[in-house]
Amino acid sequence: MNLAAKDIKHNLGRFALTTLGIGMLLMTVMGMAGIYRGLIEDATLLVERIGGDLWVVQRDTRGPFAEISRVPKTLVYRVLAVPGVQSAREFVFTTIQREHSGKPLRMAILGLSWPLDKGEWLPLVAGRPLSQNHYEMVADKSLGLRLTERIKLGKDTYTIVGITSGMVSTNGEGMAFLSVWDSQAVQFDTPGEAIRLQRAARGRRSEVDDLFLSQPLLTEQLARPTADLPAVASPELSAVVVQVARGADLAAVAATISAWADVSVFTKANQEDLLVQGMVDKARRQLGMFSALLTIIAAIIMALILYTLTLDKLHSIALLKLIGAPNRVIIGLVLQQALVLGGLGYGIAYLAGQKLFPHFPRRVVVTNEDLLQLGIIVLAISVLSSFLGIWRAMRVQPNEALMG
Repeated sequence: MNLAAKDIKHNLGRFALTTLGIGMLLMTVMGMAGIYRGLIEDATLLVERIGGDLWVVQRDTRGPFAEISRVPKTLVYRVLAVPGVQSAREFVFTTIQREHSGKPLRMAILGLSWPLDKGEWLPLVAGRPLSQNHYEMVADKSLGLRLTERIKLGKDTYTIVGITSGMVSTNGEGMAFLSVWDSQAVQFDTPGEAIRLQRAARGRRSEVDDLFLSQPLLTEQLARPTADLPAVASPELSAVVVQVARGADLAAVAATISAWADVSVFTKANQEDLLVQGMVDKARRQLGMFSALLTIIAAIIMALILYTLTLDKLHSIALLKLIGAPNRVIIGLVLQQALVLGGLGYGIAYLAGQKLFPHFPRRVVVTNEDLLQLGIIVLAISVLSSFLGIWRAMRVQPNEALMG
């Protein structure tokens, strides 16, 4: 080890820069593994937090997170009539982008079935859950909104009453929580001009339609103020979340609801699998390929620097052989340098990741298992990358010391 340390000290600048570069590459590999785990957590976060046993969605769709699902509000009462159902909650989920304080603000909105669900399950870091059915919002801190701040969405203005931490959608948008009523008002907001044009079209139809001609009161309704006349049908839900009674047969309840022609039913586990396999699997493959490429690049860089260091000390290696040093001493010299390079790079990657990962726009979750796996990989590439330098060192002949 003394020989390896002396050689490292002799080439300290080159060795330090190489170690820093290896550390940055390993930190990137570590971060990609953490981003993948973060994607999984983000994808399954809401399903875990909401805790429903069954998700009832529009027929032949994969649920409110994977694609658009529309079910009528009356579905709640139909589900409640099924034997074994303890509770059924309205669920609304949509993503919007609005201007706020002169900047674009993109958020995922989730409707809470108030008063059954006021948001007590949310991980609040400030404020409180919803206390009324209208004009209150709980927002994630990633949105940059402050407690008591007011934000206009559609025709209404909402007050931030609570701040959560780590509540983001599968696409990484910060989440905002409103009552179902308010979330539908935001989702299905119709501009006044669109309502005016729609009513004008109704008026033209009333001049020739026999129904309007036979019932003049319908024509009078068209003259009412815009705010008093709905422009669209009653807003629909994204899904109904079902809690099965204790002791009830979950499969039997799901089979009963699945028999209806207008809905599909997913268990909690089904919903999580759909999110992970459908929305995260492609990202997993991409991140995995980049991680493998970066690991290979790190191994190549380590091999080249060790080979270069070996070339610089060929005369010293020849002298060692000339005085009778065994091959294991030469091999140990190169291998120890490789292990020091890999170990220091791993340490830099870990420390840099601890400082930088919390500032990433997406959640980065690095587990002890990930750290152990990366440590094993670093050990392997350290050993493998030393082979090129060892091979060159073994080819040195003792008489080369006399020729230098």
